[in-house]
Amino acid sequence: MATLLQFTVGNYRSFNQERTFSMLPGSIQDNPKECVVAEGRYKYLTAAAVYGANSSGKSNLVMALGAMKNMVLSSVKLNDHDLLFYDPFLLAENTGSQPTHFEVVYLDADETRVRYGFDYNLRQIVSEWLFISKKNKKEQPYFVRDEEGIGVDEMFFAEGVGLEERTNDNRLFLSLVAQLGGAISKTVLDFFNSGYKVISGLNSQGYEGLTERQFLNEEVESVDALQFFKDLQLGFIDIEAMERETEKGMKFIDVFTMHNVYDNDGAIAGKQRFRFDYCESQGTQKLFELAGPLFEALRHGRLLVMDELDAKMHPLISQHIIKLFSNEKTNPHHAQLLFTTHDTNLLSSHLLRRDQIWFTEKDKTESTDLYSLMHIVLPDGSKPRGDGNLERNYIKGRYGAVPYLRIIE
Repeated sequence: MATLLQFTVGNYRSFNQERTFSMLPGSIQDNPKECVVAEGRYKYLTAAAVYGANSSGKSNLVMALGAMKNMVLSSVKLNDHDLLFYDPFLLAENTGSQPTHFEVVYLDADETRVRYGFDYNLRQIVSEWLFISKKNKKEQPYFVRDEEGIGVDEMFFAEGVGLEERTNDNRLFLSLVAQLGGAISKTVLDFFNSGYKVISGLNSQGYEGLTERQFLNEEVESVDALQFFKDLQLGFIDIEAMERETEKGMKFIDVFTMHNVYDNDGAIAGKQRFRFDYCESQGTQKLFELAGPLFEALRHGRLLVMDELDAKMHPLISQHIIKLFSNEKTNPHHAQLLFTTHDTNLLSSHLLRRDQIWFTEKDKTESTDLYSLMHIVLPDGSKPRGDGNLERNYIKGRYGAVPYLRIIE
């Protein structure tokens, strides 16, 4: 189990300047207090929403987390002269030749705070660093890489000693050390491998078939998912998953929903099985696909990063999902949910604290700015109130991050 504290991105897609997203709570007394978890001297939030106009950069924040994950996991597979996945901001002079910046800060077991990041361009890793703080001790540099080479602390990161010269310019030092059996580096790599998942609410790419496999194998997540569907009253009472093999030897999982059949008096007279992908609605199918990564995160205490949570989804269902992460009973392992949305109903539902609400907005140079509701100072010098009408004020543009529409005469 690992917990995201902060993520910083710079010179990536619509992000020109470095911007930091945080799951650290502010010093406020907003409800719900259940959203704040204390781990020793650290506190963190279990959910956060990102609002903004279309094309403001919300999705790029999600993509940045995915890009950093892919960089770390694919680094060891690169050949000497392979190009890196470099997607810089292109609307300012010289940014196309400047490095992209990624840094993540997360909390691991036993109050271990890890800060890892790197800068890179199309052809090489320009810099890389790993700092770790254990319990109440000062943050220590385990290794630091720059254009002059890689400096390793022999006491804290002995597993990296002697591997400095074996690291190609386009490979991450952390990934190489982990591949060669380094225990500390492997722990950090595990955060990117299984600590968080990045998905889209518009399609199931990257997690397609996960829910089907959970039901087929009767995993614990499928029990939680079925109860979730029953709580939402989607109409069916059970789900069956069956594996079949084609004549060419390919295997598929067929999913069926079980519905009650009623007599003329409204009493249950039997049961009817429906083919899921043919009979159930697009919204129900989306919820089914989403249930896999959703309950995987809740079961194992992981971070789920989701773009467009509210796509094809009723606002009350979005609220229900957020409640799953905000309740100690349904989220005993303190999983986290970071999502983008256009659903302003959430702002008036009192499910989110002010420090859980973030915005993306482009400036006059088309660069994305990222800020929390807690960062906003109103014209009268005050900050938005937790008991104020956040939805109405957001729609009126008091917090920015809304589209400016041309008036139709």
